[in-house]
Amino acid sequence: MASNFPSSLDSFTNPSSSDAMDSVSVPHATQHADLNDAVVALEAKVGADSSAVTSSHDYKIAQLEAISHGKILQVVSATKTDVFSTSSLTLVDITGLSVSITPSDASNTILVHYVANASNNGVNDGGAVQLVRDSTAIFQSTAGSTNFSSAFTKQLDTALIWAFSGMHLDSPATTSATTYKLQARRLGSNNFLLNRPGATTTYGVASSITVMEIGA
Repeated sequence: MASNFPSSLDSFTNPSSSDAMDSVSVPHATQHADLNDAVVALEAKVGADSSAVTSSHDYKIAQLEAISHGKILQVVSATKTDVFSTSSLTLVDITGLSVSITPSDASNTILVHYVANASNNGVNDGGAVQLVRDSTAIFQSTAGSTNFSSAFTKQLDTALIWAFSGMHLDSPATTSATTYKLQARRLGSNNFLLNRPGATTTYGVASSITVMEIGA
């Protein structure tokens, strides 16, 4: 018989123990032919590893697995638990909050997320944080004459900690190793502090930066 599968299920007549080899109702040769047709049809539908038959399950699954659009392809993260302090009035790198990632394709994007918990040791002072790709500032405001990614000003209590959190989808357009980092500076006359308040060393917090490559 010709196989109907996969358009419809085939109907086979199973032989019984009393059927002779030369049975008219279920000939022995027909039994073999039915079985062979069923196996061929099943192979064609399911496929085999790296099957090129476009109607096979194996081929369709391989096409789905090859889709990378929107997938997170790799994740790199850095966490800083100790204190960072700077008296600089210009942006300087925050030690320990830097990660390097090598995109697998120049059309892929990099999703950057950071958390920076900051304070300073003076009332009515402030500080600022800037997200940087290699040496280029990104995720930066254009609202003022001097712009940053995050900032605090006029701190009224040196026991406070400001929680900076930012997320930015970047397009580095490269397959070379790319560094994302946080920089900081003071905005007044007192030091910028990361991971603890200026008024006490009794308690502290943690900060982090995470980058994820997203398939184009």
